[in-house]
Amino acid sequence: MRVISGKYRGHHLVDFKADNIRPTTDRVKETLFNKLMGRVEDARVLDLFSGTGNLAIECMSRGAAWVDLVENHRKSLGIIKENLSKLKINEGFKVFPIDAFKYIKEYSGEPYDLVIADPPFTQALADDLGKAIASSRLLGADTWVVIEASAQETVLENYGTLVRFDQRTFGDKHLNFFAPA
Repeated sequence: MRVISGKYRGHHLVDFKADNIRPTTDRVKETLFNKLMGRVEDARVLDLFSGTGNLAIECMSRGAAWVDLVENHRKSLGIIKENLSKLKINEGFKVFPIDAFKYIKEYSGEPYDLVIADPPFTQALADDLGKAIASSRLLGADTWVVIEASAQETVLENYGTLVRFDQRTFGDKHLNFFAPA
């Protein structure tokens, strides 16, 4: 697993195998960030279910103004810390060691420009996540939301005013892109 573009391009990240972690592959990550071209630089980004911090670090590498990482698995939090330390990233982010749904429900700050969510496939959370995000204070008028999901999971075309405008498929994985209508 490596950073594919920007300031930290080519740097390898710490990886590990576990049921709760399924890092986004370079191929999927390239497609994701090609679609997000021009939306990451100077953006306020939320990375839900951060896992190893792979997607958050890619956003930081590409010039995000601020990134919040939300992860509650202890081993994952250690990997995130190790990856940030390895790249000497010590500002421009905050790690929240909390359940993602609790974070979404309790959030009361400024809307994010970009929300990326990669929940564990083992728990089929994508549909519930879409509902929770749509009814939260995370969203502004121009916020994009990306939810990674298993091809077997239910992901609706819209969650209230949050409407899917694109979907990309990679084997058993879908990248779902949403924006407010």
